[in-house]
Amino acid sequence: MLYMLMLHWNPEASTMDGEAAIAAHLALSEEARGHNAYVYSEALAGADVATTVRSAGGKPLRTDGPFAKSKEMLAGFYVLDCASADEAAEYAAKLVETTDPSSVEVRPVVDVPGWPYEVAADRQRRAM
Repeated sequence: MLYMLMLHWNPEASTMDGEAAIAAHLALSEEARGHNAYVYSEALAGADVATTVRSAGGKPLRTDGPFAKSKEMLAGFYVLDCASADEAAEYAAKLVETTDPSSVEVRPVVDVPGWPYEVAADRQRRAM
């Protein structure tokens, strides 16, 4: 079963430097690969470069910044193939212990019939 682990982070409360965080994430992804659980993960750029598009009177309205003002922001995600929700939560606990997110939200990934699933490993990403 696929699970998405969404990492929420508060940059004001963070105590981990970037290199240590990357090393911890690499270690966790290698552990998940070793258990054949790793599917995909990405880090996200900060909220300072986010854009939100919402409906206003039936028309799209684009604004700078995240949807809601919050100290925590979505910082990245993992998609893992786990035997159970408990196993996915165990990976989330390891992320909380080793990588300094404020929280990790765990949700099952649903199958949408007829959706053309693919992973875009060859697509360009923003530099850190």
